[in-house]
Amino acid sequence: SQIKLDHVSYVSTQSEFSSTVNRIGSQLKTPFVDGGVHPRFGTRNFTAPLLNNQYVEVVCPMDHPSTDSTPFGRAVKAKSEIGGGWFAWVLRTTNISELENLWQRKAADGLRVLPDGKKLEWKQIGVLGTAVDANRPFFVEWKSQNHPSSMGIAKANLVNIFMNGSKNSEDYWNKIESNQFGVKIDLQPNDVENPSGIVKIEFQIGENKVIVE
Repeated sequence: SQIKLDHVSYVSTQSEFSSTVNRIGSQLKTPFVDGGVHPRFGTRNFTAPLLNNQYVEVVCPMDHPSTDSTPFGRAVKAKSEIGGGWFAWVLRTTNISELENLWQRKAADGLRVLPDGKKLEWKQIGVLGTAVDANRPFFVEWKSQNHPSSMGIAKANLVNIFMNGSKNSEDYWNKIESNQFGVKIDLQPNDVENPSGIVKIEFQIGENKVIVE
């Protein structure tokens, strides 16, 4: 199956949601669009398209029972409770059943309806791994034709993800090093002061490099 970088996810607190969307949107010179609510996960998001069929999401937890009953909802809520920040990098696969077989569990179904009535449907797996070690990606397979990278006009190219942590045993790190996913990862060792996870992401807009923290 083909695997590529799909999106990067930034968690915000509820109170800072609109200011975070405005800040990152102005840094990327790309307006965000309302991505709607994820009823199954108890979260909501805004997305901004990037070049190369990728996008950025800003997500926040809602006061909703499903926030506490799903791995994604719990992970987003936990991140927001320590002030938010870069949360995850997410890889798109064309065959999520390979990962279901590997990990011996089912992918979760994702669904959201945009304000204009368009439906987005996908499957996702691996959030439990991201919750344990924040530099591990999770994986999605899109079921709908609609994709957030086509919503709006993309100007920014995601160039480099800076993260703390160690390479765990999973084989996608080898693919990253040979750049098969179309993304560069700058991995520094983590310590007590620098827990694992994404620290900042570098984007290219025309001639300019932009760092979003």
